[in-house]
Amino acid sequence: MDPVSTTALPTSPSSAPMIRRPNTVAVGTIVWLGSEVMFFAGLFAIYFTLRSMSGDLFATEAEKLNVLFATINTMILLASSFTCQAGANAAEHHQARRTGGPLQFSKWGMIEWFYLTYAMGSIFVILQVFEYLELVHHGVTLSSNSYGSAFYLTTGFHGLHVTGGLFAFLFVIGRAYAVKRFARKEATSAHVISYYWHFVDVVWIGLYLVIYWLK
Repeated sequence: MDPVSTTALPTSPSSAPMIRRPNTVAVGTIVWLGSEVMFFAGLFAIYFTLRSMSGDLFATEAEKLNVLFATINTMILLASSFTCQAGANAAEHHQARRTGGPLQFSKWGMIEWFYLTYAMGSIFVILQVFEYLELVHHGVTLSSNSYGSAFYLTTGFHGLHVTGGLFAFLFVIGRAYAVKRFARKEATSAHVISYYWHFVDVVWIGLYLVIYWLK
């Protein structure tokens, strides 16, 4: 018998091999985040270019930064990345709401974890606004000098991205309340927002190190 004939394709649909295609929403989000990487790379380039031209000014102005305050704020944002992932994991198991008491964290659902993430992200934005007010009080503004322009452009655009993520969390949470059955589509939305939030956190780590430590 010809050996090729023994590898004929199955004739019944039930025996046909299943082809797992990547989720188009997740792939599209990753591609979009790639463009966001280029955007922030441009902001980093602007910061380093201005610093190379005004090194003494940057060193003097950076002394006005409250590194401890920024470190605490950074820890809050990084902690929110873990709670966000916990929510995404719960969504993966189609667990929208908690199945136990409010302090039984192991039984929390996506909604509870995302509410906590939203609270942490909101605190980060609020504390950043307080930091801006303090710097303005010390004469560091967007138009004061090149350092002020570089600082507010980089951290400001990041803050806008964090704010956009907060609105996205509200959308995903509201969608979970609206649907009758938490299914794959809702789980995909949770994973997409987790990708975005992790990206925002990683960008902030870079900004934090460059602005507050590599003075």
